[in-house]
Amino acid sequence: MANASGFVSPSVPGLRRRFQPSIGFYRSGFCFPGKISKGVFCSSTIEGAEKLSPSQPRVPRIVNKGCKLVGCGSAVPSLQISNDDLAKVVETSDEWISVRTGIRNRRVLSGKDSITALAVEAAKRALEMAQVDPDEVDLVLMCTSTPEDLFGSAPQIQKALGCKKNPLAYDITAACSGFVLGLVSAACHIRGGGFHNVLVIGADALSRYVDWTDRGTCILFGDAAGAVLVQVVHILIAFILNAKGVRFYGYLPSPVGSLTMNSTIRLPHRNLVAEEKACDSEQDGLFAFDLHSDGDGQRHLNASMENNETDSALGSNGSVLGVPQGRSSYSCIQMNGKEVFRFAVRCVPQSIESALQKAGLSGSNIDWLLLHQANQRIIDAVATRLEVPPERVISNLAEYGNTSAASIPLALDEAVRSGKVQSGHTIATAGFGAGLTWGSAIVRWG
Repeated sequence: MANASGFVSPSVPGLRRRFQPSIGFYRSGFCFPGKISKGVFCSSTIEGAEKLSPSQPRVPRIVNKGCKLVGCGSAVPSLQISNDDLAKVVETSDEWISVRTGIRNRRVLSGKDSITALAVEAAKRALEMAQVDPDEVDLVLMCTSTPEDLFGSAPQIQKALGCKKNPLAYDITAACSGFVLGLVSAACHIRGGGFHNVLVIGADALSRYVDWTDRGTCILFGDAAGAVLVQVVHILIAFILNAKGVRFYGYLPSPVGSLTMNSTIRLPHRNLVAEEKACDSEQDGLFAFDLHSDGDGQRHLNASMENNETDSALGSNGSVLGVPQGRSSYSCIQMNGKEVFRFAVRCVPQSIESALQKAGLSGSNIDWLLLHQANQRIIDAVATRLEVPPERVISNLAEYGNTSAASIPLALDEAVRSGKVQSGHTIATAGFGAGLTWGSAIVRWG
């Protein structure tokens, strides 16, 4: 079990000690190429500046960084299955399903569809919205419990996107909590690992593990993919080095071109250099999070490994060495719906309240509540507990069903593209599901 404190960026005393500005502030028409036309200047001296040579090359120094959510995308299969369609297969009806779950339709992979292809499509749309080239991506996180390769699908997504610099790509398996864990992981990589553009993808095809004769589970799940690009936030302080000391020159917006940790910054003055400064909480996009797991609850929701006997005509996977004949596979999804419901309505509000407290916020401070789309009754119960009115709750469950790790980014993408979620809006989001795992994050869009 794990939780963590909020992601509020601290102030940086070191920078305040080094910069001692005088009271004279004035504007300049100096232009930073393509980025800024005016800056606020002040005279200053910097401690230890006499030891620096004006011609000495400098690179940005990372003091502390935040992150922001700058692009999103989603993709769903073309095949739609309605409640009426399911009523032809199992004993159920549109009314029975919709009243108990809020679901009316779901999308399911068919034919040559693949979850990897959906993930790639969602990722491309997120990059397009963020106006980021695939070669600028330095990490791909694929949040899924249904990869198309035992060893993970993330590298195949990196390849399909055309990321020529071979950025790191790996899978995160946490079922319906996966996307929230992916967001937190992206922030940690940016803050502590020097990454700049992290692609977080939630994609699942649970229809492959559904028993289509079990009306308790086959009515719930659908397939989809959603993606969000998480980007570094930093501020660059530009100043001129000369023989008499240092003159503070102004602030550059972030990001500046294709700045990397080991690159110099080309500025229009021979002795003008730049140094990174910590961003403050007003610029950061991930305020706080709260993450948990409880393996004791695995009995309520699982798809366990099982060994199947193999026809001798098809060969075996090692019986000649004394290994039992058979090939391993996963069972269909087994779920105790009542226990999962009780778990969700109890633990999810507590997690969101904890994250809000760490962020120094309350329910009245959030613009939107965005939960994993599992069951409308769960969504309504959590919103009631948090005193969030229905008009501030994002839900697209009716059209897609429970899409596991894809549900949050899928709903977010639709809300952003419809104009509902706008830049600067604060969102309380939470995932919960198999493991059991659950977690929440307080984020700002844009």
